[in-house]
Amino acid sequence: MTIKDIARLSGVGVATVSRVLNDHPDVSEDTRRKVLAVVEEQGFQPNTNAKHLKQQTSASVALIVKGTMNMLFADLVERCQQLLQDAGRDAAVYYLDEDANEVAYALQLCRERKPQGILFLGGDLEFFQAEFGGISVPCVLLTNSARELGFANLSSLTTDDEEAARQVIRLLAGQGHRHIGLVGGNWSCTQISYRRVRGCQRAFDELGLPFDPRRCEPCRYSLSDAYDTTKRLLARCPELTALFCLSDVMAMGAIRAIRDLGRKIPEDVSVVGYDGIPLSQFSVPRLATVRQDTQLLAEQGVELLLRGIQRPCPPVHNVVPFQLISGGSVASPRTA
Repeated sequence: MTIKDIARLSGVGVATVSRVLNDHPDVSEDTRRKVLAVVEEQGFQPNTNAKHLKQQTSASVALIVKGTMNMLFADLVERCQQLLQDAGRDAAVYYLDEDANEVAYALQLCRERKPQGILFLGGDLEFFQAEFGGISVPCVLLTNSARELGFANLSSLTTDDEEAARQVIRLLAGQGHRHIGLVGGNWSCTQISYRRVRGCQRAFDELGLPFDPRRCEPCRYSLSDAYDTTKRLLARCPELTALFCLSDVMAMGAIRAIRDLGRKIPEDVSVVGYDGIPLSQFSVPRLATVRQDTQLLAEQGVELLLRGIQRPCPPVHNVVPFQLISGGSVASPRTA
């Protein structure tokens, strides 16, 4: 009886069985019970020698990626892996659901795999505040700021999300838009999206425009969720002439929804995204967006992590520049 047999009898993947047997947190309770029932029924005994050998030869750096649909992180992962490889370090990548507790997962990795350092791509500061004290290896958080948390082994690099969002709203207002909607993200005060929403509120206040919560709707970082959310939002607020989507992936889902509703971009609805992923420049029309500097985020993140692995050093919290990219997805509204 092997782990493949357990996967076949349970109706799940081999990777899922492995996570259950290793007590990883990113498995639903129903799946966990199903797998463990088959394990008990078959009298399966994991090969502890093989597990120990795997732990001994595990990668020196762990990359924990928050969200499986975030294309910005896909670019960051590729760049970080290459930089680590160039430095003679091997890395293991772990993808979590965007609502998962990345710090609890990191604690599990530290117990089982004993990485020398961890790069977090995305993260909820609430989880860090509550549980990060249990992690002793050097860590770097990319795309969110851990400055206020005060952990000696946690550095961070982020974009000025608030200022970038403020500039997006001022761009749209400068084109004559007064009915602007927001799509996407988790708006908890410990999330990245919160800073972007706060930047939008700042811009509305500066411009003397009302910030109407009816014109704003959070959603997950995925094409399908953004598609459904955009349809709901435009049905509720048909007067909207522009949408600011808090990621490029959401923006592309929104563009598809707008077209399926029989409306044109940018003639009927202008759309702006966030991240500047390469795919955004191949959408039709080309997407206006905020470009985050993934190369600089990766270079500085890997450098900080390797420096921390080599010798104890104080944490660093830097802000990486962004660029507002114009595109064919924005124009003045018909009624302007």
